[in-house]
Amino acid sequence: MMSESITHVILTGGVGSRLWPLSRKSQPKQYLEIFEGKSLFEMTVDRNRHLASKVMVVGNIDNHHLSNKVMGKTQTSYINIVEATPRNTAAAIAFAAFASDPDDILIITPSDHIIDKMENYNLAISEAIIKAEDGFIVTFGIIPTKPETGYGYIESKGDKVISFREKPNETTAKEFISKGNFLWNSGMFCFKAGVLLEELKQYQPDVYEKSKAVWEANKEGFLNLDLSLEIPSISIDYAVMERSKKIKVVPAAFSWSDLGSFESVYDYLVSKNHPIDKNGNMVIGSGKHTTFLGLKNTIFVYTDTANLILQKENSQDVKDIYSELEKINSDLLN
Repeated sequence: MMSESITHVILTGGVGSRLWPLSRKSQPKQYLEIFEGKSLFEMTVDRNRHLASKVMVVGNIDNHHLSNKVMGKTQTSYINIVEATPRNTAAAIAFAAFASDPDDILIITPSDHIIDKMENYNLAISEAIIKAEDGFIVTFGIIPTKPETGYGYIESKGDKVISFREKPNETTAKEFISKGNFLWNSGMFCFKAGVLLEELKQYQPDVYEKSKAVWEANKEGFLNLDLSLEIPSISIDYAVMERSKKIKVVPAAFSWSDLGSFESVYDYLVSKNHPIDKNGNMVIGSGKHTTFLGLKNTIFVYTDTANLILQKENSQDVKDIYSELEKINSDLLN
């Protein structure tokens, strides 16, 4: 399986605004060591260690020191790309491709997802690598377990993509699930660097040219701010996946969550035997004795400077608190 030219590319953007106050600008969710003493970032490094011969981290000026710490802890040598400003996933992935040989196969993964059932994961990656070697751009579609409204979907037939769909409402999500050929869009990809760049050049020449200029001016992986601001901020889905004729999907049966909300963190921690009381109440971030009276499915999140108490069902609303704090430029986000 090990090929000389397989690179695991870890994308580390994202502040995890729906996991405030655990997740802060200075300590985004992928670096929180709350998963049996490891962070999501570290778990991502471990999970792909045996699949790739090189590791590349695309980070930003605010978090690259945190990535560096994890890479040191896990003794992983890596190629470091540091964005001066977030420009969305099309640019981040373009930088990784420009930093590679055209024939290198890149496995692109976010750094803040939780994945279980490793046997299924490894199978899906192997299948994707074979398709990537044939010149396809592969996206991973997760076989859904429930009508989730927090994810985008891929409508598929075998390994063919029929359409990409935005995050649906409850009714639409239920329709998708009952049709049986809709997969969760995992945000993971596999392709040859050169193939991705050709497609980007064809469908989004502006992003291609401006990312290329930024990459060519890099100083030891650090990217220039003024040039970076010229790049349109566009997702890879919009720039390439929804337009290219070279897309294949691997329908995958590994268990997957983007841990995008306290509800999904709660479900994950419960599966790992994190304590809850008889009414489903949970404490995160503190070992202090906490008693819940007359409450059900409440999550109490402790941090040094802010606490959050929420009904599990309201976990999508946390981003509104984050936005409110952002408006007043609150220190509580840092």
